[in-house]
Amino acid sequence: MTISTPEPPAGPGGSGDAAGPAADAAVAAESAIVAARSHAPWYLRLPVISHLRRSVGLQRGMLVTGLVLVLGLLLTALLVPIIAPYGFAQTSADGAAFPTQGAPSAAHPLGTTVTGFDVLSRVLWGTRTAVAVMACAVVASLFLGVALGLVSGYVGGWLDRVLVMLADAIYAFPSLLLAIVMAIVISGGQSNAWGGILAAALSITVVFVPQYFRVIRAEVVRLKAEPFVEAAKVVGTGHGRIMGTHLLRNATRTLPLIFTLNSSEAILTLAALGFLGFGIEPTSAAEWGYDLNRAMSDATSGIWWTGLFPGLAIVLAVLGVTLVGESVNDLNDPRLRTRRARRPRPAAAARKAAS
Repeated sequence: MTISTPEPPAGPGGSGDAAGPAADAAVAAESAIVAARSHAPWYLRLPVISHLRRSVGLQRGMLVTGLVLVLGLLLTALLVPIIAPYGFAQTSADGAAFPTQGAPSAAHPLGTTVTGFDVLSRVLWGTRTAVAVMACAVVASLFLGVALGLVSGYVGGWLDRVLVMLADAIYAFPSLLLAIVMAIVISGGQSNAWGGILAAALSITVVFVPQYFRVIRAEVVRLKAEPFVEAAKVVGTGHGRIMGTHLLRNATRTLPLIFTLNSSEAILTLAALGFLGFGIEPTSAAEWGYDLNRAMSDATSGIWWTGLFPGLAIVLAVLGVTLVGESVNDLNDPRLRTRRARRPRPAAAARKAAS
């Protein structure tokens, strides 16, 4: 058997002359980009800001649109005492009662409801309720789900089987039905402002914890068999350090998408609880789902403004959070990320023009 000698790479006049410099230029460009990102200021390396700097084209448009909607939601919730013309339960001003089911006018730009509430004020104050429930529910479920998934996947054994069985049992119930049951158990169906917010947040937390648990557990089970974890055990690293340093950092890469999707689902679940009558009392806090419930009878009478604007607020809030989550997920995945077209180097452009 004769083994042929491999041919050396083509020189300056060979066919590899074009591919070699092009590949080297691509590698050098990628290295420069990575080096520039690693030396950028800390605020430019924050998750959303770094994603915004990397995005181009349609992905940037989706991300910017989502950020504008989310920032609008957060700023409205923060500044609502200043920008809202009336209180969320106010039915009169200067000794004069508001008209019931009044059409949009200069005094009430979005009209009034059947009980005399100002629709614009109810919509603006409802952002504070939505943001409070979303933050409490998603943050609580994130911490509980990540902690339980990390321990369950790393320890294994009977503890893992029990936790997986509990997560599957919770998944067997419809999420909205489970939220209704938890809301009834916690607050009796209706409560004051903070009581209702906490009841809704806890009921949504019970629904979301299994999602984070299963994602983190699956990643930990896969990662704990990797060589770097075995090497950490060999050198005597403690279990707590392995879970907190080696596994947690690598198991939470998919959480931004789940976090944002759950945030939008929390808004929808809160609206569903209020629509079905298990939310917050209208005199305690403004809530979009309750306003939609009260607007059902108005729709048959041609009164469109009492239901249109709360529904539009729900759509814009959910759309903004979803766009941010989908854009961040696409930018984190190299297979989905749209890359910038590299500009040709001046020397390469001159050679191409000369040829």
